Amino acid sequence: MASTDSILIQAPPERVWAILADWRRYPQWMPDVAGVCRRGPDREVGLELDVKTKLFGLVPLVTDRIRVIAWEPHRRMAVAHLGVVHGRAEWRLEPSPGGTRFAWWEDVHLRPAPLGDVALAVYWPFQRRLFRRSMRNVRRLAEERR
Repeated sequence: MASTDSILIQAPPERVWAILADWRRYPQWMPDVAGVCRRGPDREVGLELDVKTKLFGLVPLVTDRIRVIAWEPHRRMAVAHLGVVHGRAEWRLEPSPGGTRFAWWEDVHLRPAPLGDVALAVYWPFQRRLFRRSMRNVRRLAEERR
């Protein structure tokens, strides 16, 4: 499933990036993340994380392994999903009058196919709401640090 959402944040890209790049804070602003565990070296490209994900934002059920595949500070971060959820995701930050345009793109699938694709199609509208809520949380955190 693929989707793109964006939001305007009244804060500079550097402030928004500081939130997105701090993987320890993901549970603070992503309602579907129960916890994050770093695997391997703590560096930008190549960093791998195990992200414990809550089904419907409630039940910690799936651990999603992600690997950072692009790291352009204050501009762009992309990850590959390597587990049951597989595919790619990308965050982009663009300077905008009054702040930063934050765009979130996902193109993921659920294993095993085709059963996983059917399950994901049913779940995807809820997941998109979680993405949008996460983006609003990032906006709140970035704007309250003024």
